[in-house]
Amino acid sequence: MADDIDTTRRDMFRGLAAAGLASAVAGPAIGAVPMDAGETAQLGNPQDRYVKPPFQQQQQPWPALQSKMIPVPDCGEKSYRGSGRLKGRKALVTGGDSGIGRAAVIAYAREGADVAINYHPHEEPDAQDVAKLIRQAGRKAVLLPGDIRDEAFCGQMVESAARQLGGLDILVSNAAYQHSVKSIMEITTEQLEQTMKTNIYAMFWIAKAAIPHLPAGAAIICTTSINAQQPVPEILDYACTKGAIMIFVRGLAKQMIDKGIRVNGVAPGPFWTPLQVGGGQLPERLPQFGADTPMKRPGQPAELASVYVELADARSSYTTGQIYGETGGVGWP
Repeated sequence: MADDIDTTRRDMFRGLAAAGLASAVAGPAIGAVPMDAGETAQLGNPQDRYVKPPFQQQQQPWPALQSKMIPVPDCGEKSYRGSGRLKGRKALVTGGDSGIGRAAVIAYAREGADVAINYHPHEEPDAQDVAKLIRQAGRKAVLLPGDIRDEAFCGQMVESAARQLGGLDILVSNAAYQHSVKSIMEITTEQLEQTMKTNIYAMFWIAKAAIPHLPAGAAIICTTSINAQQPVPEILDYACTKGAIMIFVRGLAKQMIDKGIRVNGVAPGPFWTPLQVGGGQLPERLPQFGADTPMKRPGQPAELASVYVELADARSSYTTGQIYGETGGVGWP
């Protein structure tokens, strides 16, 4: 994809983000504690903050749409209020249409950044929704649909993002493929290639294309997983890629620091995203998704937004080569 790509698409250490900008197209997860514009997040038991299992049985063809999930994930559409931490920054987020990537995109825009998002073309409805939220925050939205399993597309995507944003100083490599099966004997070569290319190859290709554009002070953030340390048996190929991402972060951080570029990772535990209903969980396991954590529920993407902001913020200047675990009490590593 080249010049004709369509452009018509705080803080983890100081507490949860405050509320505001109630401009979501899709509502938050059923059971979430509502917050009105300008209201500060109230203290309370975090186990009770969002919906708990059991969830309704549901499956969607891959790639699944967030807007069709029950309940719809909460990505901070109604709750995240920025404070200018990323004013003037320029970010590219893969998988930015839904789930964790969407939460990062909303937070970045409301913190003052212009944002380019990549997503699979079948996810266009979710991408259009989040583009509206970026623009409502007064920032530029660049939409870059395409398949990141294609090396040529990855390079073209980065070039288009940098050109249309007028530069690039935040890269979030977040898009992932996960398909759950009971045994290694069921992992086909086709599935293995899709998992590896989406989760690992693309991360290398996109980083290589982006680094020449990144100035000193820029940030690269990669989404790994609790599965890098505590693999779930049914997603063996996915877990392998997440372990590789962990090593990628730690190794690339050592390469890039002399260029002034920080590289960090985020390792979520179970989070309620389209990844789970699009084949990421065995159907019989989905209703109890997240119930086995000390939090007794899965995380909502909104609960991760401030982590991605913290790692992108130039004030986190001594933070590189780190993996931030967000696992609902399971622990990291």
